[in-house]
Amino acid sequence: MAQENRQPQWLNLAADRVTVRLSRPSEANGIQVDSLTLRAPTVRDMRNAQAGGASDDEQRELNLFASLAEVGIKDLEGLTLKDYGRLQAGYFRLVQDDEV
Repeated sequence: MAQENRQPQWLNLAADRVTVRLSRPSEANGIQVDSLTLRAPTVRDMRNAQAGGASDDEQRELNLFASLAEVGIKDLEGLTLKDYGRLQAGYFRLVQDDEV
C-alpha cells in the first residue's frame, strides 16, 4: 500500500515558492500578516546566509529565511515557535527533491 503524501492545510507549495499560513497574525515589515511566503533559494542565497552566520546554525537559518521571505530577522524572531516550525517545514518541502 502506497503511503499518501498529504500537505497540511496551512501550507501552499508551488515549484518556486511556499506560502505558510500562520496560526496567528504577526508583524512583518511593519504590517500585520497572516502568512509568509518563501521563494526557492539559490546557491547565492545559501552562500550569503553562511557568510552572515559564521558558525551559528540558527543564525544562518534566520539569515536565509529572512532573505527568502523578504522580511527582517526580528520579524522572524517575533513568530511563535509553532509558526516558525511551520516555516521550517515549508522550507524543507520546498527544497526536497521531487520523487520519481
